[in-house]
Amino acid sequence: MKHRHLLLALAVGASIATLAACKKDEPAGTAVAPAATKGETADQFIARVNDEFKKMYPELTAAQWLSSTYINDDSQLLAAKGNERYLTQLNSWIEQAKKFEGQPMSPETARAIQLLKLATSMPAPKDPAKLAELTQIATRMEGTYGAGTYCTGEGDAKKCRQLGELEDVLRSSRDYDAQLDAWQGWHTIAQPMRKDYTRFVELVNEGSKEMGFADTGEMWRSGYDMTPAEIAAETDRLWGQVKPLYEQLHCYTRTKLQATYGVEKGQVNGLLPAHLMGNMWQQDWGNLWDVLEPYKGAGSLDITGALEKQYQADYLAALAKAGPGPGTDRLFQAEREAQLQVAKQMTERAQEFYTSLGMPKLPESYWSKTQFIKPMDRDVVCHASAWDMNMSGDVRTKMCIKPNEEDFTTIYHELGHVYYYLAYNKLPPLFQTGAHDGFHEAIGDTMVLAMTPDYLKSIGMVDAPQQSDEALINAQMRMALAKVSFMPFGLMIDRWRWGVFDGSIKPTDYNKAWWELKAKYQGVAPATARGEDFFDPGAKYHVPGNTPYTRYFLSHVLQFQFYKGLCDAAGYKGPLYNCSFYGNKAAGQKFWAMLEKGASQPWQATLKELTGGEKMDAGAVLEYFAPLQDWLKQQNEGQTCGWQVPTTATAPAPAAPAAPATPAKS
Repeated sequence: MKHRHLLLALAVGASIATLAACKKDEPAGTAVAPAATKGETADQFIARVNDEFKKMYPELTAAQWLSSTYINDDSQLLAAKGNERYLTQLNSWIEQAKKFEGQPMSPETARAIQLLKLATSMPAPKDPAKLAELTQIATRMEGTYGAGTYCTGEGDAKKCRQLGELEDVLRSSRDYDAQLDAWQGWHTIAQPMRKDYTRFVELVNEGSKEMGFADTGEMWRSGYDMTPAEIAAETDRLWGQVKPLYEQLHCYTRTKLQATYGVEKGQVNGLLPAHLMGNMWQQDWGNLWDVLEPYKGAGSLDITGALEKQYQADYLAALAKAGPGPGTDRLFQAEREAQLQVAKQMTERAQEFYTSLGMPKLPESYWSKTQFIKPMDRDVVCHASAWDMNMSGDVRTKMCIKPNEEDFTTIYHELGHVYYYLAYNKLPPLFQTGAHDGFHEAIGDTMVLAMTPDYLKSIGMVDAPQQSDEALINAQMRMALAKVSFMPFGLMIDRWRWGVFDGSIKPTDYNKAWWELKAKYQGVAPATARGEDFFDPGAKYHVPGNTPYTRYFLSHVLQFQFYKGLCDAAGYKGPLYNCSFYGNKAAGQKFWAMLEKGASQPWQATLKELTGGEKMDAGAVLEYFAPLQDWLKQQNEGQTCGWQVPTTATAPAPAAPAAPATPAKS
């Protein structure tokens, strides 16, 4: 899923509002918040924290930006030290807040203190040495991920590929062995993280317990204006609503894979083979369109083809500027110029959707400071993210954009974060985050739902859409392969981490438990053995990056609720799946009003203002996909749908591990 630089979460996973208990002895050279002023009220304390927080924030985010866009030992050192300084200062704030417990204060101050205590993903221990160790491990794990490279062959025959190239194989190749090699190859990059991650868990659990939580998972579940038990039960309830739809999609997909690859290779004991899903983590099945398209060519929406044509036009224009008979260097420069140009054009199209609703244009600094494409001269974290650098309008995105449909929709998603930043920048810093973390992830995806065939035609991306039952099912299938396929994945990552944090999943069973949960929720399995010599969770950015993942599951419910609410605000009448509120200022005004609230009030109140209800509910998901669900049931008639979860879901038989990865050097 698309990660963003959430205001209250560092790129390496440490929260800006990370909690830690007070330390009596601070390491030398560490900036610490001044002691509470004698006679200071709770309201005055929060006002001071907000001021100090905002002043230190740009230096902290600059170090994180550098460590993600210039991966080397120096940038990682700066990031780790920045985190260390911040966590130490935050410890002092948390300790100072204790003196106000039970004292009178404004409701806004009470909420700010609560957010200060809960908005965290990396609770640090008291001990200064352990705090420093934690920040070093967090930075090192993200660097390992960003520089991860899979190499095969020796000497002149040696070939090294990073994540983007390996993803291209899964996206485009239908060669079973080539896909397996690419999938296994990327997963080798995580093996060196296993020891670091085990120690990381020990350290964050120590920090959590010092703050009164049973473990870090309980702390994560405490940030939803609900009890930890209530939010866990809520996610189970929401999954129960959408699981029948997912099971029908899974059944249809398994049948098609068996028809493509053969009965033996197209499934693993009734589960979907991990390396055949077109995505490294099986979280988005959209790249299997050539295999899963219900009706060939019906209502064709070849977005990737349109973007490739745009790239070719940009390339020819760059060549023309280079003059006749350009040499190799000029050809290369023309290629790079065209890559950057099409990336910016894709981003401009996304921006135009937001401005059509009455939202402001992105600041000029966005266009000069954003990383649009992968640099050629250094390692970077290509995982898409959005950044608020100073709480005052210096916003950026970081991607390695390619002209394809997946990246096109990702830009709309990332700009959702950016516009949320811009909307709530006027609030006090402790309120500058989403109503809950699922809200932040849902904003841009709400726009993606409104990218209907009619909208795509209006921006010249596709031809006039076909109006037919077949075209409707194709359109629904396209969306389901991105949205419905993701939902169980959105649950299982944190189910794994909750078990890791509470000790029910031991370090000796990390990989076994990972694949058992993928089997349980996704119905997915590896085609070859994945023993404990592997650390497959680390091959997903959000694990070494320490980004809580339940937010993404919740966002996939909320975005449909937001979408329905905005369609109602736009006065739309008709089937939900046909609605686009593009260009509707009334819908835009209502959306912006929600974004401006940030975390200044409980999310239930914010949700009610937009949708009329205070409860998350997947009813809009089922309403949207009703035609597809009926169609899938017809297609699956006579099939045995569902799957059995094996005792251990690691593989039917052992196999030799792939060649080891070689980390790229700066």
